[in-house]
Amino acid sequence: MWALSLLAVCLGLAAVATEKPHPCKSPPLMVGRLAVVYPEGKFVAYERFSYDALGRQIRVRVLTVDHNQTSFADVLLLYKEGVSYEISYQNQTCKKAPLKTPFRPIEIPPDAKLQGEVVLGSSSAPGMGVLVNSWTGAVPELKAKYLLTFTEFGCLPISSLNHVENVGLILTSFYDLVIGIEDPNEFIPPPFCEKAELQQTESEKVKDFLRFFI
Repeated sequence: MWALSLLAVCLGLAAVATEKPHPCKSPPLMVGRLAVVYPEGKFVAYERFSYDALGRQIRVRVLTVDHNQTSFADVLLLYKEGVSYEISYQNQTCKKAPLKTPFRPIEIPPDAKLQGEVVLGSSSAPGMGVLVNSWTGAVPELKAKYLLTFTEFGCLPISSLNHVENVGLILTSFYDLVIGIEDPNEFIPPPFCEKAELQQTESEKVKDFLRFFI
């Protein structure tokens, strides 16, 4: 009886191991960092982000190097309210603008096509590698094509390679990901933003940022 039970367990695990990967969604609460390069390496960005898919809100602090010119931005995106904030603690100023772009969760789109499954690192021993899946697809409304790589377990983003019409290739690499939100106040505008007047149009800086956030 014990042998039969062990055989059933082994067969069950084998079935799971051979099951074809399916599109997935990343954890709804997450913080981490990412690096972006586009196009042809002339623009580089390093970001720290807090991501809340449940509340549909994102906070990003980004350092950019554009043609040897360095700049810093602190952006808060509140999709439920339809508002974005560009925050400057140094100047105690805040730019408030409408946010019309729909919220896009960090996920593998349902219509993405699986390209392959590989191990990053080594599969020689446990803990030496990470099993990842690569997916391809297109976003017609953005005139973009993508190659996404996510972990098999946990559905965590590893990288994305996007080609956007009239922009070129955009490479994004994710690292230091932590599930959960360390500081819920990340999504609360600072007090000096209360007097900020709502602009008439969407922020161009925010629209540019949304080009390379997955």
